[in-house]
This record gives sequence, structure tokens and C-alpha cells, in this order.
Amino acid sequence: MSESATIRQVKRLQTERRICRCAQQLTEERGLDGFTLDELAERAEVSRRTLFNYFPSKLDAVLGPVPTMSDEVRATFVAGGPHGDLVNDLSEIARELFESHDVEREDVERAKRVVVNEPRLVLIAGERFEKILGTFTDLIVEREGDRIATADARLLIRLLVAVFEVSMREFVCGDQRPVLELFDENLRVARHLLA
Repeated sequence: MSESATIRQVKRLQTERRICRCAQQLTEERGLDGFTLDELAERAEVSRRTLFNYFPSKLDAVLGPVPTMSDEVRATFVAGGPHGDLVNDLSEIARELFESHDVEREDVERAKRVVVNEPRLVLIAGERFEKILGTFTDLIVEREGDRIATADARLLIRLLVAVFEVSMREFVCGDQRPVLELFDENLRVARHLLA
């Protein structure tokens, strides 16, 4: 990636994060129905058009972007890589998705408060999770074929999500290690316990 492309990508992520943060702040202050998209655009210091280039709706802005993986990472995983171990390879995908969004404690805490306090967001976040779960399940089945049942692939993803949630909780509660380091440690413990 060229230097100018990298700079554009960094600016894009900063703008995306600012819009999401402002949407969550407004939701906390006024409730989900208590502000308009124009007010969100003003708070985030972007035009309404720019706002829609990043998020198709207010709900999407509050919940933030849906994680996506590159075609290269997807192809490597489906081909059996990058390590040849299913759990380690899923961890690599999680790492790529997570590294593309610099996470701060305050943002994680606010996002959780907002979702918990807005019942519609709980439902939509659950629907998003099920969609992501389905995508990863399909990837595992495509990679593993008959060697793994769909239900087992779904269980594996749910187990990894549980490890991730524990890691996020530790991060929010003040553990100074990076989230990915916490995830690696908790995954090691989980593998030991399940061995």
C-alpha cells in the first residue's frame, strides 16, 4: 500500500471512529430517538453526505462498522492457512479484524452502556452477531468440508467469542495489556482446560 493510500485509510478510520463515538455520545445523552442525523453530522464535524458514505443509518452509526475481512485473508483461510490449525487460523482472522480498529477502554465501555440501555440496539446487535456467526460458520465448513459439522463450526465460533468477551472485560476493568495479548492468553488457557 502506498504512503498516500495508507494516510487516506488512517483518515477514513479516524472519521469512522469519530462518527461512531459521537453517535454513541448523543444516544447516551438524548436516547436513540433524541437526535437527528443532521445533529450527528454537526457533532462529528462532517457533512450529512459524508455521514451516509460511512453509515447507512443512525443505528449503524451507533453500533459501528460491521467487521469485514480482506479477500486475501479469506482465501488464505479457506485454503487451510496461514498456520494449518483451525483455531489458530480463526484467531489470525480475529486479529486482522481487531487490529483494523484501534480500541480504547472508554469507547468499549460507552458502546456497552449504549447497547444495554437501548432495547432496539440489543436486538440489532444480536442480529449482527448471528450474521457474522453465519459467515464464519460458512467459512469453516468451506475450508473443512465433511471433517466438521455445521453445528460444531458454530459452537467453535461461539467458544472463541466467549474467550474474546472475557478478554474485553479484563481490558475494560483495567488490565493494561493490549486486548490481543489478553485474547492470546485466554485462548491458551481455554485450550489447556478443554484438552
